[in-house]
Amino acid sequence: MSTAFALLTLAPLAILGFDRISGRTFTSRSEVIARNGMAATSQPLATQVALDVLKAGGSAVDAAIAANAMLGLVEPTGCGIGGDLFAIVWDAQGKELVGLNGSGRSPASLTLETFQERGLDAVPKRGPLPVSVPGCVDGWFMLHERFGKLPMKEVLAPAIRYARQGAPISEVIAYYWAKNAEKLAGYEGFAETFLIDGKSPATGDVFANPRLAATYERLAEGGRDAFYAGEIARTIAAYMQRQGGFLTADDLAAHRGEWIDPVSTNYRGYDVWELPPNGQGIAALQMLNILEGYDLKKMGFGSADYLHHFIEAKKLAFEDRAKFYADPAFHEIPVEHLISKEYAAGRRKRIDPARAAASFPPGNPALEEGDTIYLTVADEDGNMVSLIQSNYRGMGSGMTPDGLGFILQNRGELFDLTPGRFNTYAPEKRPFHTIIPAFVTKDGAPFLSFGVMGGATQPQGHVQILVNIIDFGMNVQEAGDAPRLVHTGSSQPTGEEMTDGGQVALESGWPVASRRELVERGHQVVDKIGIFGGYQGIRHDAERGVFLGASESRKDGQAAGF
Repeated sequence: MSTAFALLTLAPLAILGFDRISGRTFTSRSEVIARNGMAATSQPLATQVALDVLKAGGSAVDAAIAANAMLGLVEPTGCGIGGDLFAIVWDAQGKELVGLNGSGRSPASLTLETFQERGLDAVPKRGPLPVSVPGCVDGWFMLHERFGKLPMKEVLAPAIRYARQGAPISEVIAYYWAKNAEKLAGYEGFAETFLIDGKSPATGDVFANPRLAATYERLAEGGRDAFYAGEIARTIAAYMQRQGGFLTADDLAAHRGEWIDPVSTNYRGYDVWELPPNGQGIAALQMLNILEGYDLKKMGFGSADYLHHFIEAKKLAFEDRAKFYADPAFHEIPVEHLISKEYAAGRRKRIDPARAAASFPPGNPALEEGDTIYLTVADEDGNMVSLIQSNYRGMGSGMTPDGLGFILQNRGELFDLTPGRFNTYAPEKRPFHTIIPAFVTKDGAPFLSFGVMGGATQPQGHVQILVNIIDFGMNVQEAGDAPRLVHTGSSQPTGEEMTDGGQVALESGWPVASRRELVERGHQVVDKIGIFGGYQGIRHDAERGVFLGASESRKDGQAAGF
């Protein structure tokens, strides 16, 4: 095609202001637009299950639970009922946001001294010691009791049917399944549950999990107590005792999730909402408060100035994250102060616009390999749910209780074993958590429900999504498809400290000149694969009465509506 012909062909699009198709440095696609309902999940079959539930008269929460259950079958690399759950719900009737902390606590009989006696300076990544109480199922039933419309039998029915008949495994999930199997195949129960003829399912292989189907059927019949107070709890406890673990039936019976109030900051007229610790959501709010002091739009997307200031803001927020973020039942956490504009102004003064800092002290008031699923659903009544759920490190601890079809999380790995710190291990304590749902309102009305999967990537991803939309004018799909950067090496809640400035990983699509200038400013720029997360989002356009959905290409996900 000649240049002249190309210009003539694209001229009408340019006149309409439609420039995405004709020259952005990254590939994107159109937003999905619908009126009656929208679902965006990390796997297409789960999205379709959510839509089926919506069409059957279910609420956004019903559809979200159904999709999460389906993901437990087709994406056990990122989630499952052996893990924890967090959610933010927009209640259209009450015109308010409601938060749920569905994270579980450490075993009552496992003490800090146990780790010390074994000569451990960190909680192991896998095996029985990092297992904490799984809070997902309790979270489902708390959400359903308050916001559900359909019986739980109908909500779980699609996942039960797929688990018995089998579902084809998609490409990205197949890749991570194989990686997890390399590490976990030796644990009792794992191979029988998650391998086919001794191998992880390849792309397109049909995987069935009748054990999980039977477990879901018990939940559909017996409710949350079927998991925490019945035969399932006893099976988990017996398996854990056999593995040398500490999680007991009493630990499971004592579990309860918690309704909590989301917290927010205003970023250039938009109210951004996160859940308070023990999660890391307020790190995104701290970063936004720091970045609000700069004219990012003038700096320009992809510029070295923007990237540099983003990285330094992240370092500042993550030093506070390492020191203060923990279970609020054990420590008074200065959340209000940490997310205040005044505090951000003081922290911002530490940023040198020309030079990368080797370290920052935390204020005064190792990259996690976690994999996660995030999903968001909106219904015709205007209810929206932002839900995130995870086993933490990929498929979790390796502990696969007899005949239940799921694996237990290793979230306890994120405790610090150094005495006297906020996140120091203690019995019946919730560990620092990486998984964070997010929500944005504008003038008191819902604007965006979204999340980004992937350990310490998550708050960095939240900020980049919002800056892309608010400062750089991208739509909800472009904001996720745009290249991402991830800074690793800040001090961690597990005790590691940053002393060398950390590393900056840049996806392809950033200008070469910006990469070179970051190096000149003292940043250690590296190439890494697979740490950039995965994103789903639904924007509500109240003026036109439509939902706009997005699911990025880093995962197997899909946004769809009707």
